[in-house]
Amino acid sequence: MKSRIENFLQKYKPGVSKRTLLLIAGCVWTMAGGILISRGLIKLITSNHFLLLEFLFGFLFGIVFYLLLFARISAKHINRINMIKIEDPCLFSFFNLRSYFMMAIMITGGITLRKLNVINPDILYSFFLAMGLPLIISAFRFFKSWFKNKSLP
Repeated sequence: MKSRIENFLQKYKPGVSKRTLLLIAGCVWTMAGGILISRGLIKLITSNHFLLLEFLFGFLFGIVFYLLLFARISAKHINRINMIKIEDPCLFSFFNLRSYFMMAIMITGGITLRKLNVINPDILYSFFLAMGLPLIISAFRFFKSWFKNKSLP
């Protein structure tokens, strides 16, 4: 017998299909990567010191970050979403709790570093590029999985 709380939560849970979770994850990762890349590019272009070198640094380290870390992370999330046993999981379950915690730390860290001005802005904004690129590449993996899995409930 379900309790009133369980009935309430089940009734008002914003549930979506697993396929929709893949689309949501792709959109969230695109948005996060887009914000980082646009902030990095805007600041680097307006500073105009060593634009090509800073862009190249951000691009190369972004590819390395993707290959060493984000490829594995995005694959785990895609697999976890595909294996969810709940019918119509909550729309926020495209991340697990650990990933939300990591995202909060990364956002807080980025804002703090930018506001405190303890790192050379050219280096910081090149790093923003380096973090934005693997997010965008990972987003395309979510979109690819969403597109491929038309039969996913």
